[in-house]
Amino acid sequence: MTHTKGAVAFRNVRKSFGHFTAIPDLSLDIEPGQLVTLLGPSGCGKTTTLRMLAGLESPTEGQIMIGGEDVTRLPADRRDVSMVFQSYALFPHMRVGQNVAYGLEASGIKSGEARKRAEEALEVVGLSGLSGRLPAELSGGQQQRVAVARALVLEPQVLLLDEPLSNLDARLRRQVRTDIRTLQQRLRFTAVYVTHDQEEALAVSDTIVVMKDGKVAQIGSPRELYEAPASEFIADFIGEANVVDGHVRSIEGDIAKVDVGGVTIALPSRGIKPGPARLSLHANAMKVRSEGQGVPGTIASSAYLGDHVEYEIDGPLGRIFVVDDESEVPLPAGSNVRLEVRPRGVALIPQEHA
Repeated sequence: MTHTKGAVAFRNVRKSFGHFTAIPDLSLDIEPGQLVTLLGPSGCGKTTTLRMLAGLESPTEGQIMIGGEDVTRLPADRRDVSMVFQSYALFPHMRVGQNVAYGLEASGIKSGEARKRAEEALEVVGLSGLSGRLPAELSGGQQQRVAVARALVLEPQVLLLDEPLSNLDARLRRQVRTDIRTLQQRLRFTAVYVTHDQEEALAVSDTIVVMKDGKVAQIGSPRELYEAPASEFIADFIGEANVVDGHVRSIEGDIAKVDVGGVTIALPSRGIKPGPARLSLHANAMKVRSEGQGVPGTIASSAYLGDHVEYEIDGPLGRIFVVDDESEVPLPAGSNVRLEVRPRGVALIPQEHA
């Protein structure tokens, strides 16, 4: 990896807390100018990894590099990183401009220069003219953007974001994640983002690192993880796919003919040989039909959610979860249906990782 400003590297990093090993052996490269998300369920090690990068935790073993410099033993205040916390951590008695300028003044920059740079940072995050307000006079989304401005004004090599949207309601989460992604793409800073929310990770990331039990389960672009999961864990975690049994009938080149619930579809073979197989079947990869061709099933339950209907359907694949955006009126429980399976959203799961 080139020693470039903003590059991050973990080399055989282990972190233990007493007899418990949270991170057994982590090696990971983050390219400059990328937004990389650490994603995984609670307790998977993602926040511990971020805290080690920030200098808030020390590795038990291994090496951490930022911009080619070994920072493994450097204290947090000597690392060229800034952190945005889920709680915003704004000073309630300070006005917005003072909050943003605080870190600059603490590092010895004269107050006039610090205020000027704070105004520029607020303009970058779309909050021009609000420097005289108190945090309590801002919305949650505006407060989070102040926290981002306060971190960016220090011009760090790496911006760290720890569950930055978890305190916002659903609509604000969508807006602020768009703001963060747009800002990162415009300024091209390196960002490491922690979340347990799959949709959030898919929306903001260049690369997603899915963690499980302190280890990297899969690294890839949002599309790679969604469409080509490396294991049943990834398939289940990204997009809440159904993991079902199928049968590979034949392989031609890199295309497999696969039997799924009595219906044959063509899929990338992913190195899988003819015979029994496991498949990832996304909930929106199926259309519910009252009649015709498709996988037979019986509706166990249905829920109307405005722009789509959610079904649980029993059939040869077991009980599966289906999201249908074409159903205007939910079909009642007990209805016999056919499921039209679309290849996009269906993937064979490599056997050696299953």
